[in-house]
Amino acid sequence: MTILALGINHKTASVGLREKVAFVEAKRRQAFEQITQHQLAESVVILSTCNRTELYFHQPDVPPQEDHPDNLAWREQCFQWFAEIHQLDQTELRQCLYFKQNMAAAQHLMRVACGLDSLILGEPQILGQVKQAYQDSEQFYHAHGKSISTNLSRLFQKTFSTAKRVRSETEIGSSAVSVAYAACGLARQIFDNFHNLRFLLVGAGETIELVARYLIQHGAKNIMVANRTHIRAEMLAEQLGVPMQILSLSALQLGLNQADVVISSTGSPDLLISKEMVEIAQKQRRFDPMLLIDIAVPRDIDEKAGELDSVYAYSVDDLQNIIQQNLAQRQQAAENAEKIVLEECQDFFTWLKQQQSSNLIKHYRHTAESIRLELLEKALHALQQGQEGEKVLNELSYKLTNQLLHAPTQALQAMAKAGNVKGLQSFSHALKLEE
Repeated sequence: MTILALGINHKTASVGLREKVAFVEAKRRQAFEQITQHQLAESVVILSTCNRTELYFHQPDVPPQEDHPDNLAWREQCFQWFAEIHQLDQTELRQCLYFKQNMAAAQHLMRVACGLDSLILGEPQILGQVKQAYQDSEQFYHAHGKSISTNLSRLFQKTFSTAKRVRSETEIGSSAVSVAYAACGLARQIFDNFHNLRFLLVGAGETIELVARYLIQHGAKNIMVANRTHIRAEMLAEQLGVPMQILSLSALQLGLNQADVVISSTGSPDLLISKEMVEIAQKQRRFDPMLLIDIAVPRDIDEKAGELDSVYAYSVDDLQNIIQQNLAQRQQAAENAEKIVLEECQDFFTWLKQQQSSNLIKHYRHTAESIRLELLEKALHALQQGQEGEKVLNELSYKLTNQLLHAPTQALQAMAKAGNVKGLQSFSHALKLEE
């Protein structure tokens, strides 16, 4: 059997090309149907994200040797289909696509699911995307009265358990490596919990949305949002599904007077929060600790505000230093994760070999039983016709021996021709013959 990964990702192609090969829902359904119709694979799983598009084919009828003509022809057929469904020039596409087969394909899938092949090392979202891709495939085959092949299903289940093991046994996902997450991590270092804190978020763009999501995940209940346009702040609150107090930028002082934590990220060319504004707020707050995190470029918050008593102020440069330290920690964790992936991948192929061996034995036994029944029927018929019993039995035993030994003899000759000494030794040992 052959498992083939065909893909394109952020390392091999531009955003523009990655957008062209993305599988939206309708195209994904079309792809499943065409792959089945053209018999390109027994099963396929399609993973399509902003950073990668990958297809994992399982085709048991294709020989696993990569240089075998049938294997090369099948890979070319898969590539041509991929180019046609996206209506792309094959020359441009060929330069950006990669093929990985069997062990390399399985190891690649596990690395992807563990975040080892991501743009941001160790990011956790990709595992959910791989699981969703597998579920989409399951639903398609189930709707057509089929199921994903046992081997491909087993590979993905093994991948999920490997990713879980990597998360539990390494620190690859524990350190913040995005500005938004680093800002929240900084707040958690200064304050024990978020439940009773008051947060002021200045801006309503993508970064502030990520910040808000992290804060809510860690228990934040009291969040104010100050933004230039009221409607954008309302949309943010609606997207997050939580009540928020919405302020205009002209009402920033009101928000500062209540806030324990201020996180700002706008595109304003001018300072929005001065040292004097923070000083007024601290008097109102009786100098309770205040955390200011400015992740805007250019700055939103006067850097001199950090000189005030009980005020902790951090800029985007401070966060970048934290991120670089955390990336180094993740890199160390990634080395441990790679070892786990390799171990689990080898374990999967050990299972696969055992499974194939078991299937081979079952098939051989079934063939042998069919031969026995066929020859027995002929022998019984000969006896009924009055032929001599000893002659019939001799013929039965002779033909049975010849037919049962035919396949093993051919296998032995093939091993000898290929120089498979270990195989010959195993066969000799099984028959208790001298080497």
